[in-house]
Amino acid sequence: MPDDTATDFAVVVYREDDRWAADALPPEVGEDLDELVEATRRQAGEGGAIGLVSIEDDFFVAVRISGRDVTLLLSDVTAAGESPLAGEVLEALDLPMPGPDDDRAQPAGNLAIFSDLGLPPMELGALCDDPDLYPDQMLDSIASRLGFAGPFRRALESALAD
Repeated sequence: MPDDTATDFAVVVYREDDRWAADALPPEVGEDLDELVEATRRQAGEGGAIGLVSIEDDFFVAVRISGRDVTLLLSDVTAAGESPLAGEVLEALDLPMPGPDDDRAQPAGNLAIFSDLGLPPMELGALCDDPDLYPDQMLDSIASRLGFAGPFRRALESALAD
């Protein structure tokens, strides 16, 4: 992966022939929310698509496309002060940037983003709040809970090999 990007990896997950599939996305999508949304939208069939990006082993962004709807989740609001992508997510959610004294890591966005797929908002919130987990571990746990761990891990290996 190029050294000039803060993106650890970016993956898109979608349904194909009633099965989960996943592909690596270019790391550049982790630098711009519009690019991430557009890359995710390109894979969105009737069942939609999910874009997952890990940034600097610090936080993740999840984008879910369903029709024209875009749902966002940022795993840690405090990242917005350091990451353009996190700042863009907060702006899209119409949330304020964290202040200098705001150092409590907490998610922002729709915690019900995956509830229809079997991951309740409280569990997703607890996962995001776990200080012992890195973003890749959080996303792997989400993938396992939602039933696409295999495709996610294969796409992750591909993303990390580039």
